[in-house]
Amino acid sequence: MLYLKIIAIPCFVLSNHVFRASAVPMDLNVHPDHLPYILNSRTNHNKSRCWGYESDCDIEHRYLDPVCPGPETSWAPTKRDQIDTFYDQGDFGYVKQQREEITHMCEPINKDDSSLECTNHLKFCRGHNIMINFENILNKNHPIRYQMDVLSSGQIGGKCKFHKEKLDAQCDHLSPLQSWSPELRFFTPIDDYPGKCDLIITEPTVIMKIDATVNMYHHFCDFLNLYASQHVNGSGASMFSKDIHILVWESFAYESAFSDTFQAFTKHPVWNLNTFRGKVVCFNDIILPLLPRMIFGLYYNTPLIDGCENSGLFKAFSQHVLHRLNINQKPNGNEKIRITFLSRNTKYRNVLNENELITALKNHSQYEVKKVVYSGNFLTFKEQVHITYNTDIFIGMHGAGLTHLLFLPEWAVLFELYNCEDEHCYKDLARLRGVKYITWRDINKFTVQDKGQHPDQGAHAKFTNYSFDKDEFLSLVDEAATHVKKYKHGYSPKLHDEL
Repeated sequence: MLYLKIIAIPCFVLSNHVFRASAVPMDLNVHPDHLPYILNSRTNHNKSRCWGYESDCDIEHRYLDPVCPGPETSWAPTKRDQIDTFYDQGDFGYVKQQREEITHMCEPINKDDSSLECTNHLKFCRGHNIMINFENILNKNHPIRYQMDVLSSGQIGGKCKFHKEKLDAQCDHLSPLQSWSPELRFFTPIDDYPGKCDLIITEPTVIMKIDATVNMYHHFCDFLNLYASQHVNGSGASMFSKDIHILVWESFAYESAFSDTFQAFTKHPVWNLNTFRGKVVCFNDIILPLLPRMIFGLYYNTPLIDGCENSGLFKAFSQHVLHRLNINQKPNGNEKIRITFLSRNTKYRNVLNENELITALKNHSQYEVKKVVYSGNFLTFKEQVHITYNTDIFIGMHGAGLTHLLFLPEWAVLFELYNCEDEHCYKDLARLRGVKYITWRDINKFTVQDKGQHPDQGAHAKFTNYSFDKDEFLSLVDEAATHVKKYKHGYSPKLHDEL
């Protein structure tokens, strides 16, 4: 994958604008498709390449326009309204809404004062010269995670004109992973900055409240919202700088099988609350990003209009992570369709006749079949993503491993073998990513091992195992293969003559 370095270039021309080298980082490591959009985002007129949230970005110039091949719905009276609704729900239109909502909760009066700006409901905030007192952590006799009492009155603040009533009015989503209300409700104006700070952090710091790190579906909601927040926060070449710190808002040392993903965002180790235990810390710049469980948020709670797909935000996120992790596609010399069958290493949702199905696939000369177990005990996360990115048809039972669909190529198909009565989860994620989705249709052509037993809710489709009719399985795979052959042939990434 191309790694872009801009070194000792006095200036260059891009889309009728001149950018001086002094305005561009000496080492701008971004996906090549993204470069013109990033640099154009610094300007406020004549956008020939724009993400979609800029004030003067025309539809024909934005990064990607969703498609709505499905029928129009009662949600939208016209096809354009249908597309625009999807765009606002799960694409850069959502980013635009957040950017337009940003307002001062505490505004600077003098040049070196503090500032705090937030969106509605305190879903996203950013601050300058902000003090945080971590002394409460000394008195905690249990680990901190998903708690709303990490701070108390006066333990976060800045030297600025504080609009308390405005902030209080936005503290309506008071929940650990829905907003920054649990922390910012204690914001207090201070007379002197930096005052008695023990430490001053000069690099930008992102403070994250993260979801379940053991589950790829939930943890990647964190990463997607972090990426979206970088768009909400800034513009220009510095918006994706890796010279930032990330502080996870819990006292557990950060560990995850998916931790390599942070390499796409920062070059520094990940901090936790114990990093500053008992200290008063001043942050020159902080970002409080969009959170994983926001009401009508991105990814986890996204209410998607029917019939639409192909979010530019999700595509850009996929490209950004793949590029930053240096994941490449290998040429497929034999032109066979590459099938990856995800085998579960768990108690439930196993495919009891898995070997029969895989053998049947291998008997077809047009398929190149790989059975994988996506676990750190077998493959590193980067190795897993490399396999996914070199897959044409990805097959697996309902489960968090299907989140790998985020890194399938454009023409690929996700075959969720059975959705276990949770029909929208990966179907909607596939729609957002813009890859074709299929799942089992004829419930008379699979066998359930037993009724399954949820720990609290009785019989449940997710707590048992399944056998699938071989002929029906092959028929669905053939449908997926037809799609791959139609769209993969002649596909090449869009090239920009500006580069």
